[in-house]
Amino acid sequence: MKNLLIILTFFFVGNFSNDQTMVWNETTKLTWADFKANPDMESDAVALTASGITFGYSVRTSDEKIVDFSTTVEAQFYPNKSWYLKEKGNAHILAHEQLHFDITELYARQFRQQLTKLKANQNVKKQMNKLHVTINEAVNETQQRYDKETNHSMNIEKQKEWEAFIAKELKSLDEFKS
Repeated sequence: MKNLLIILTFFFVGNFSNDQTMVWNETTKLTWADFKANPDMESDAVALTASGITFGYSVRTSDEKIVDFSTTVEAQFYPNKSWYLKEKGNAHILAHEQLHFDITELYARQFRQQLTKLKANQNVKKQMNKLHVTINEAVNETQQRYDKETNHSMNIEKQKEWEAFIAKELKSLDEFKS
């Protein structure tokens, strides 16, 4: 049986029900203890990382016109939706899973950057929602490409290339970190 790793990405506006979440933090890395869901024994995967970008906003109006807005964007990890097989989990696989979460943070930063370019107007809610959809499509495509190119972490050389690439991209958007 081929050892596969998969990512499950959730995209939400607002809160993710009452489930426990972890907000991405550059000094706190995932540990296997963070993966709290029961493994899917019928899956070929060794681990499943559930992460996503939460997004919320508020607008201030005057005379029924939008005059200002504020946003919150977070890259979150969902422990109760993430799992791993204890007998197969190792540091290499955990690093692969961490990079999935790091990719989510990269796109959260890109989203924050794009939101700073918007101006308050009557269409700003529509513009923010359109950006949210676009960023979700992009992060999903990148997560899939990451797994494909690294063969779900089994291609060690590609894994290292991705780690270097994501670290560089995160650094380039440092001003937009959580």
